[in-house]
Amino acid sequence: MNKKLVASIFLYEKEAVTNFDDLTVISKDPVALAKSYSEQHADELIIFDLSMGDKEHEEALDILKEICEVAEVPVIGAGNVRRIEDIKKLLYAGCHKAVLNYSKESNIALTQEVSERFGKEKIAVSTGEISNLTDFADIIEGYASEVIYLGKSDFKEAFLASPIPLISWIPEISLDKLIITLQNEKVSGVMGTMVNENAAQFASLKMLLKDNGIPMAALEAKLAWEEFKKNSDGMVPVIVQDYRTDAVLMLAYMNKQAYERTLSSGKMTYWSRSRDELWTKGETSGNFQYVKSLTTDCDKDTILAKVSAAGPACHTGKTSCFFNTIMEKEDANTLNPLKVFEDVFAVILDRKEHPREGSYTNYLFDKGIDKILKKMGEEATEIVIAAKNPNPNEIKYEICDFLYHMMVLMAEKGVTWEEITEELSKR
Repeated sequence: MNKKLVASIFLYEKEAVTNFDDLTVISKDPVALAKSYSEQHADELIIFDLSMGDKEHEEALDILKEICEVAEVPVIGAGNVRRIEDIKKLLYAGCHKAVLNYSKESNIALTQEVSERFGKEKIAVSTGEISNLTDFADIIEGYASEVIYLGKSDFKEAFLASPIPLISWIPEISLDKLIITLQNEKVSGVMGTMVNENAAQFASLKMLLKDNGIPMAALEAKLAWEEFKKNSDGMVPVIVQDYRTDAVLMLAYMNKQAYERTLSSGKMTYWSRSRDELWTKGETSGNFQYVKSLTTDCDKDTILAKVSAAGPACHTGKTSCFFNTIMEKEDANTLNPLKVFEDVFAVILDRKEHPREGSYTNYLFDKGIDKILKKMGEEATEIVIAAKNPNPNEIKYEICDFLYHMMVLMAEKGVTWEEITEELSKR
């Protein structure tokens, strides 16, 4: 089991504060902070909702949903859980797990029910008390997948007491003590101020921990630089793709120094031939490219880098450097299926924003949600009927009608294809 560096964010009045005991604002934009932690190779994020009232709690849930949308690592949701509905809201917001705070007795009683409803792997328990780990060991072991231990001083005792792996809050400790902590078989990860403050060095810290025998999800190369076939300048060309869309973003070059810096920092680093110097993409613009994977071709003379791009790849401000069309042949058979959905959806959204007289789409929006749902039901029934008929084309036409009305519903409810495909990918 790989050990985890878990970045933590404490939400209070729509801002990120230091921790439970210190409400000093550290970021006015918690979504951007979460994205930063994710891009800097945190293994997970845990978000604590410290809101006091229902209105603030709903606002925190909206922020949490945004965080889940931008984060490229699992998000754990914690705070303000009092009933099953609160667990459901956290999971529906996109959280990988929801946390039951065992300082509240009512949450202990909820454990079995929410575990059986949503799955044991979706439930974690938080506590700062050793007694909770011993008194409720059977419940925790049977119905939770992880403990979030928030004790500030006696965390070593928690390692022994916990019936399942735990993420431990750690105080300001040395590297040697961090290594000892992570070597414990009960510890699945660490979190705390010390972890957050070292976020910019996560990639190199993981390599250091790995070198000390700690299993980490680190950027470890399977090929040494010497195994690549270089060009006449001693470099290897790098084709850069967006890891989500596979869009080709740019072409650059690496030498040994750039290759090793990329692996140690987690940020794409190249050799600038024009300036004759090392170049970390985004150093001046902020448009960093965070490494997701590096692959080489059959001859080992080219690298394909899949990245999470923090901004445009091109100095012109374009997303990709490849935007000057030389020639183009239209071929319906090469259409990207998702792009078809996105194009149709874009038209529907445009109709919603800029109504056109006589538009059937605008007729549906004008009639409202009940009419849209009625049409959805009718089209679903048409699919069932068509499926009973021998002509396979009929079901194709009915599915298209259903998908169109489904996209109208998506537009009405503010749901995007990206959210749908992301949710599907988790299943």
